[in-house]
This record gives sequence, C-alpha cells and structure tokens, in this order.
Amino acid sequence: MKKKSKDKEKILGFIGLGLDNKDEHQRITSSEHFYLVGGSEETHERMQDTAIRFSESLEKKGKRLEDTCPQEAIDMLRDSMRD
Repeated sequence: MKKKSKDKEKILGFIGLGLDNKDEHQRITSSEHFYLVGGSEETHERMQDTAIRFSESLEKKGKRLEDTCPQEAIDMLRDSMRD
C-alpha cells in the first residue's frame, strides 16, 4: 500500500508580539490573518500597518492566504514590514 502524500504546508495566519510596552496598556488587534498583542503604542501601530499592507498585497494578487505557498507568504510579509 502506498503512503498518502503529505498534506501541502499552509500558513493560516500570523501572530505579532510586541515586548516593548512600558505603559501597562493592553493592546490587542485581530484581523483575518493576524493576531497582534502588546507593544508600545508605536510598535503596535507598526504591526497594524504591516497587517494592513499584507492584506492589501494578498488582495492585489487575488489570493487567499490559505492558497499561498509558505515561502510566498513569508516574502509578502517581509515586503509589508518595510517602511
């Protein structure tokens, strides 16, 4: 009997964790592809901007995250993180 082929690897979402919070304010943002927690106001805002740019990139390509290969998703995330 042949082994079943391994399921295709998928990225289902990203978690962003900010560790520079000094004001004890709890910042949490969730979206379709991201769950962002913590960080200073500035850090959390940068994570939010990255999430928005990433979602816009997916939309421009007409793709869903689930249908994007992991390497392409990671490349898109890196591009979205640039200022």
